[in-house]
Amino acid sequence: MDIKFDERGLICAIAQDAESGDVLMQAYMNQEALEKTLETGYAHYWSRSRKYLWKKGETSGHVQKVKGITFDCDKDCVLLQIEQVGAACHTGSRSCFFNVEKAEEGAGVRFLSELERVIDDRKEHPEEGSYTSYLFEKGIDKIAKKMGEEAVETVIASKNENKEELVGETADLLYHLLVLLREKNVSLADVCTELKARHS
Repeated sequence: MDIKFDERGLICAIAQDAESGDVLMQAYMNQEALEKTLETGYAHYWSRSRKYLWKKGETSGHVQKVKGITFDCDKDCVLLQIEQVGAACHTGSRSCFFNVEKAEEGAGVRFLSELERVIDDRKEHPEEGSYTSYLFEKGIDKIAKKMGEEAVETVIASKNENKEELVGETADLLYHLLVLLREKNVSLADVCTELKARHS
């Protein structure tokens, strides 16, 4: 393939979450970085400021396992579809793209996927003082009990003429539902697949 590197020998590289489609970061690759990525299956980039090849997550452990590589029509930009471990951004954020200028419709729904990943991290790496970690420690009986309580509170809120109350109770319900699903090893993707099958 005739890849079009620029005059510096670089090509723009965009890392995208292979499952959610979220754009996580943008960096640059040279020929060596691209070859190393293809060879190892993990994203490697070229640092323009430090002038050296680096593997994403080499020191932090926040590696990017490459699931697919696609070039744009001009072959001067590469899209890496990845499985991100931990945060993609050096700030600790999952994505480097968090300075919102305008929020499009559907952004709130995508946040559920982000919340699911945070809950998953608390399951795999418990933190002292974390309510989510506490629920997982207590197990399914505690989680199911809380889920039931939040469901009842949401129903009660729906009978009142207070939108703010209903929004708050629904947020609690969705959070506890995600915790319950994670405890039973069920993902949002599993649920969405079932919903799509019912409406196809």
